[in-house]
Amino acid sequence: MGKAQNPRRVADNEAMAKLRMLRTSPQKLNLVAALIRGKKVDKALTDLTFSKKRIAEDVKKCLQSAIANAENNHNLDVDELIVAEAYVGKNLQMKRGRPRARGRYGRIVKPFSELTIKVRQIEEQA
Repeated sequence: MGKAQNPRRVADNEAMAKLRMLRTSPQKLNLVAALIRGKKVDKALTDLTFSKKRIAEDVKKCLQSAIANAENNHNLDVDELIVAEAYVGKNLQMKRGRPRARGRYGRIVKPFSELTIKVRQIEEQA
């Protein structure tokens, strides 16, 4: 008598990977996520490799993790995968400060974000 298995959070032809505590603002991360949405995974990996954005390297790691999950855990064909969803969420904010003129205090907010990537297998049309 074991514990019942949890139901899958994604469909049978999907796999996902999630990256938390990324040290960038959600707005900046969403620019890179929009770069890969809806593309085939090999094209998305190429775009992330040659992107000039600093956070593109972390997004590439997350995409590679989603591809590995699809291949190893869900037996999906890597050549037929597309980036179905790539969405960004807010995480915590570090609050820092800097003294300003006349005894005031300038607030500096250092945001963190999280990224979720879902890849989906599509059947090639012959």
